[in-house]
Order: sequence, then C-alpha cells, then structure tokens
Amino acid sequence: MLLSPAELESLVRLEHRSPHSLLGFHPLGDGSGLVARAHLPGATAVELVPVHDRALPAFPLERLGDTDVFEGVTRAATRVYAYDLVVRWADGSVTQGRDAFSFWPTVGETDLHLFNEGNHRRLHDVLGAHLQTLDGVPGATFAVWAPNARRVSVVGDFNAWDGRRHPMRQLGASGVWEIFVPGVGTGALYKFEVVDGTGAMGLKTDPFGFHFEVAPKQAAVVWDTTKFAWTDAAWMERRRTANALRRPMSIYEVHLGSWRKKSETESPGYRELAGPLVDYLRRMGFTHVEFLPVAEHAYYPSWGYQVTGFFAPTSRYGTPDDFQFLVNALHEAGIGVIVDWVPAHFPRDEWALAKFDGTALYEHEDPRQGAHQDWGTLIFNFGRHEVRNFLAANALYWCERFHIDGLRVDAVASMLYLDYSRKAGEWVPNKFGGRENLEAVDFLRHVNHLVHTEHPGVVTIAEESTAWPMVSRPPWLGGLGFSLKWNMGWMHDTLGYFARDPVYRKYHQNDLTFAMLYHFQENFVLPLSHDEVVHGKGSLRRRMAGDDWQGFANLRVLLGYQWMFPGKKLLFMGGEIGQSKEWDANGELDWWLLNEGPYHRGVQQWVADLNALYVREVALWRGDFEPESFQWLDCSDHQNSVLSFVRRVRPDEIEAARREGMAAAEEAPGTHIVVVMNLTPAPRLDYRIGLPVAGHWREVLNSDAASYGGTNTGNEGGVDAEAYGIHNQSHSAVCRLPPLSILVFRSEG
Repeated sequence: MLLSPAELESLVRLEHRSPHSLLGFHPLGDGSGLVARAHLPGATAVELVPVHDRALPAFPLERLGDTDVFEGVTRAATRVYAYDLVVRWADGSVTQGRDAFSFWPTVGETDLHLFNEGNHRRLHDVLGAHLQTLDGVPGATFAVWAPNARRVSVVGDFNAWDGRRHPMRQLGASGVWEIFVPGVGTGALYKFEVVDGTGAMGLKTDPFGFHFEVAPKQAAVVWDTTKFAWTDAAWMERRRTANALRRPMSIYEVHLGSWRKKSETESPGYRELAGPLVDYLRRMGFTHVEFLPVAEHAYYPSWGYQVTGFFAPTSRYGTPDDFQFLVNALHEAGIGVIVDWVPAHFPRDEWALAKFDGTALYEHEDPRQGAHQDWGTLIFNFGRHEVRNFLAANALYWCERFHIDGLRVDAVASMLYLDYSRKAGEWVPNKFGGRENLEAVDFLRHVNHLVHTEHPGVVTIAEESTAWPMVSRPPWLGGLGFSLKWNMGWMHDTLGYFARDPVYRKYHQNDLTFAMLYHFQENFVLPLSHDEVVHGKGSLRRRMAGDDWQGFANLRVLLGYQWMFPGKKLLFMGGEIGQSKEWDANGELDWWLLNEGPYHRGVQQWVADLNALYVREVALWRGDFEPESFQWLDCSDHQNSVLSFVRRVRPDEIEAARREGMAAAEEAPGTHIVVVMNLTPAPRLDYRIGLPVAGHWREVLNSDAASYGGTNTGNEGGVDAEAYGIHNQSHSAVCRLPPLSILVFRSEG
C-alpha cells in the first residue's frame, strides 16, 4: 500500500478535502511508474483499461485491507493517460467508464477570484450543474459554494444517491467544491450531500439548479438552458434601443396557476398557456404581462414569493424550454414580459438555502438581521460578496437566458430599513447608528447598474412603499437606480376614495389630487395589483361603493382614471372583468361572469377600449414623467365632486413617436387630451370646462356608454370650444357629464 494509514482513513471516512489528489492516476514519487486508486463501495473487482493507447496493458486494482479503496501500480508508463475502470459489483453486474477522479478542475482561478470578490457577472456559467465534454467524454460538472462544510458529495440517480461515490474537491480557499462526473446527461436528478462542521449530514438542493422535480419533490435536474432556438431577434433589437419611460406600458399582472384551469386541480403548462394568453392580451390591448414569481417554490400558497430555486422556472408548468417558448411567443406578438424577482428573503426549508453548509451562509446569523418576523423567512446577507454575487448574477440570468424585459423587485422597503416591522431592541443599527441597511442600498444600486448596462432596454421596477428618496433616479445622483417605482400612495388613496359613499366624496377630493404633489419626484407605475384583492380585502368590484349599477360605474371610472393619469399602468387579472369574489390562487378567474348580464362584459370592453386609446394617443404616455405633460383644469370643485385635467404633447414628440414606430400617421393622435370625471350619481347636464385650445373636441371615450353597461348619457359628436375663458384656459365648452363617469375628449384642431 502506497497510502499512509492516515490518508487511507481520510478516504474511507470521506474526510479528505481534495480526494482527487489521492484517487485517480498519479506518477510514483520515484518516477518509475504510475499508481491508480479508486474508492468504490460495493465493488468486488476493479481493472484499469487504457482508452487511447491500446498497446498499454490493462492491470487490476487490489482492495486495500477491508476497505472499499482499490489500488494498483503499472510500470508500463510514467505519464498519466486516459483510462476506463471496469468494475464488477456485488450484485454481479459489470460497468465500464471513465473515472470521475481522473479529470482536472473545470472551474478556473479567475472565476473563483471574481466570485469571492462578488463580481462574477456570469456566475451561473460556473456554479451549479453544467453539461460538458472533457477529453471526448460527455458528462456534467457540479460546483457548489459551501466554505464551512467538512465534505460535499454530489448524489443522484447516476450513483444510487450514495455520497461515498462522488465526494467533491474543495478548490483552495474559495469555498467552492467541484467534480466532473462522466456519463451524466440531461434530465439526471441530483442533490448535494453536505457534512457540516459538527459532522451532521444533510441533503441540499442546488442553489444554482436550472430545473427541479415537481414539488413536493426537491431534487435538481441537470438541464441546459442555452439550447432554446429563439425567434424574437427583432423584438430584442427594438428593446435595446428603446426608452421605456417614453413608451406606453399597460401591464396585465398574472398568476400562472390560476388564470385558467384545465381541470379543477390542473393548470395549463407554459406551452399550452402561450396561445390563449397571447390572444387575450392582444384582444385586450395590454403592452406587457407581468408574472407573479415564476422561480421555483416548494410552497404553492406563497404564490411564488418563497423561492427555493432562484435560477429555475417552476416545473409545475413545464421545463425551462417551455417557459422560454412562452416568452418567445409573447415577444413575437409584440408583448413585453416582466417577472417578479424576490431578493428580499428566502424560506427556512432545511433542504434549500437556509444554513446551507451548517452555518448562516446566505443569511445573517443574528436573527435581528437575518429573520423576517412578518413572513417567517430569512434575509440575505447583502454585505457578503458571494451572496451579493449570487443575487446579481441571478438577475442577469433571467434577462439573458429567458429574454425577460423587466424585473419587478418585491418588498424593497423591507430591504432598505433595518428596523422594518421591528420594535426597539429587535434590530441592529448600521455603522453610523442609523436604520438604513447600507449593504442593501449598495446591492440594489449594483444590480440596477448591471441590468441596465448588460441588458439595455430592460426595466427594473421597485415595490417600495415608503418615502425613500430617489428610488427611480440613477446611482450617480444618489438614487437607487430603478427604472420605475410602484406608486403605493396613489393606490391607497384612490381605492380609499372609491370605497366612500358618493355623498361624502366632496370632503375627500384631495385623495385623488394629492398624488400630483409628488408625482414628478419618481417614475411611477400605478398599481392595482394582486395585493389589493387578497386577505379579506375583496375584489376591486366589491371595494367600490354602491349597488351593482353604482359599483360597476365606479369601477369603470377607477380604471379610466388609472389609464388617463400620468404613469405606467398595472392591473391584476380579474380586475378587467369585474371579478366578484376575492382572488383564489387555487381556483381560476370567474370567466363565466362574462355571460351574466352586461356589466362584466362592459368592464372588459372598457379596459380593451382604454388600452386602444392609450396606445394610440401619444399624449397619454410620451411625457408621463415630465411636468409640462399634465395640468389640472379644475381640481377644486369639491361640492360637485367633479375633476378635470389635460394631458398634452408637442407635435414634434408625436413625430418622434412615429419615427420610433410607436404611432401611426393615419391615426392622427391629438396634442391635447382632456379628461373629466363626475364622481357622484347625479348627472351634470350643463357643466362648463376650460379647454386649452380652440376648435372641435371629440368625445373619444365615455364610461357611461351603453356598451359598457351605462346610461348612454354623453356628448355625441363632441363639443366645440368657445372663446370664453375658464379654469385659466383660453376657451371652454359646456358638456353633459353622465352619473359616475369619466369622459375623454381629444382636440381635433
């Protein structure tokens, strides 16, 4: 035996941190030949057979004592060569194949250095499982970060889930463990067997797994996410050169499992969903779809917000290729794709990221920093280089591999504040004694910079519910660098207003006007999201004041106000059909309501017509974040609960939009759009409003039209401006304002 007793024991007990240095093929110290070793639990006989040079003899490896370690020596060569191991097993079977311990490391020093300093932008190309061919041998490389583990083995259906078969080597001080396993192909199942510093052993899933078994199973699946044949090059090129802030953005928010059902318990897959979803979005006129988190999550009732596989589209609806197919189909239809991205927290599942190597690796050790009290989840340690790299590379991965057009970042407020939802004594101040999470701030700026520079045209959207300044301003100005921010204040105030009985609304008109006092401080999205139709809040329709007639009229006005107000738009599925009940993630939308009278169909048609007008009228989106694009005509008529405002755009901006392919010449967009809202059930049949320019004003939308379920009161043919100044405008006209309505007029010269 050429091994020392201590070396042999380290192999048998699986305690050697670099088993490749003892196993495999190695020159003898005196240069007289080669020694080969293999650790093969369950083997009865082993023979080494040369692969390329058949002139070299095969030779046996002998068992060392009563161990499962086999050793053999050849004097026929002094330089290592490629070989197979022919192994006879205890059950009588015989296998032949390349030895996993005969290959050099597949992860380079530069990769390890960049990872440890937190700057590897393509970390997903290094860690995880990757199909490779080395020396003509197909297989898979496995690499995982577990710096405080005593041992890490890859186990799977290719080695009988036996951690003794493929113990990994630790690559220097990087904390990364690696091995190449010949013969492993697409679809192989695997986990990591991790022994921590106390000797406790557990099975962990791959933090970089690209595909997983369907929950509740937990194994990762070897998969290549680079092989899909994309056909959306034209879309990607247009996106690269576009300024999303000066383009229309009407977002339909979707939970994949409950939009439609195939049966009571089964949802359609990504590919099955592609056709119906594309058709519906095109018919309704939405420019974008936003998916609640599609990353793998074991707990379905979390709606995807408790992510266990950050690099994998959930296998509930198919493979990564299937999800790519869905995105590709949406792009070919001219529809952008946004996904919820969740870097704020992760679940405590012992088989996932929590205490990954027996220590608080991805999270903080101190629960005052590392535990979310509200959600029962763990908080990433944003100050650790490798953790920051894990999340930043993940954001880039979704943009690169899945052509995602936008990342909506969940729960940003919980990341920014160390005392988020905590009492005194339950949090740790920053180094200056403050409540701001300085590491999270740096991380968000870093990620936004990477996404915007690596993938021009991709937007990042913050769900941030506080008054943190400059969320959607660039880092070089002191901002966080997001493209857009959800306007939670607008949402809260507006829904509160529409829940009030109209008789009291005159006392609360400021709920609708207050948002303009701060609107131009950020680039806002106006959200009516899933959060507003869960946890006992009821559906949007049920949150509106009044009986069915008033409730649906209020809902149409609410949606019209959202579409006409400056800012990008987001509506959760079901809102567009006046869903009656609160959203149920286990069911599907109540599509049958569209056959129950005119109101639900009317709301659906109203949203489609809003989208059509919105996209057509450049004034409604070109200057969303420019003060000159908006002006109140009259926001002080509290007594009548009437509001009016104008959206405007310069003619040269219309021409610029045409050159960018965002406006058709024959549709003749107006330079001025006037919006009038009557927020009580009392019609105003002779109501004068100020108009900014002379000429004819056509009524282009009226929420009270009979086709929407209204009374059909309005201004057929439009109105003509008179040279009579009011509301600080040079002209005016007398209009008929239907009850509980919103009217939209376009200037026609």
